[in-house]
Amino acid sequence: MARAERRAHPVPVTEPRYRIRALHTDSTVTVHQAYPPEIGLPAAREGRFPPAWKRDRMTWIKPSFLWMMYRCGWGTKEGQETVLAVEITREGFEWALAHACLSHYEHGLHTDRATWRRRLKRAPARVQWDPERDLLLRPLPHRSLQLGLAGEAARLYADEWIVRITDVTPLARTVHERVREGDLDTARQLLPRERPYPVQDGSLSHLHR
Repeated sequence: MARAERRAHPVPVTEPRYRIRALHTDSTVTVHQAYPPEIGLPAAREGRFPPAWKRDRMTWIKPSFLWMMYRCGWGTKEGQETVLAVEITREGFEWALAHACLSHYEHGLHTDRATWRRRLKRAPARVQWDPERDLLLRPLPHRSLQLGLAGEAARLYADEWIVRITDVTPLARTVHERVREGDLDTARQLLPRERPYPVQDGSLSHLHR
């Protein structure tokens, strides 16, 4: 297992600390969420969230498949048994980033705490940068984007940005099984082909130092 664990870190040492990595096309980007079956299954079947999905609550979307696996325990945690890959428009994703506020105060990025609090209260989206995970769900040195949507952003997400919703729970279980068997090479080959998401220079400067 020690040999397999050494191969669980495929990221080069030159990987920047802050960078969005995602499965994306010229027009869409895929994010991940996990829900109980009563929400996740009809969402995948109908291509939109059912009435049980609460629009008045903040919803967090995650481009990283492995960070989602860390969060939902490979789809085994209660209330997170159905893992969804949600393909949304790049226009919507980039609108959310442009209108987002960092979820915590950062000295040197924000003028002062009071200004940050006002921005956070008004912002329809917020960003957290959490340690990315490897196949063993161990933290990596670089960060993974978590994007929280509320108010206008949550409505736009549900009603306008979604292109396709896919139930990827079977994929999560298959990758997890390969990991448990120590076959990390096969597990890695099954992962979504996430790559750096193109952003204009300075477009994320309000979201990290």
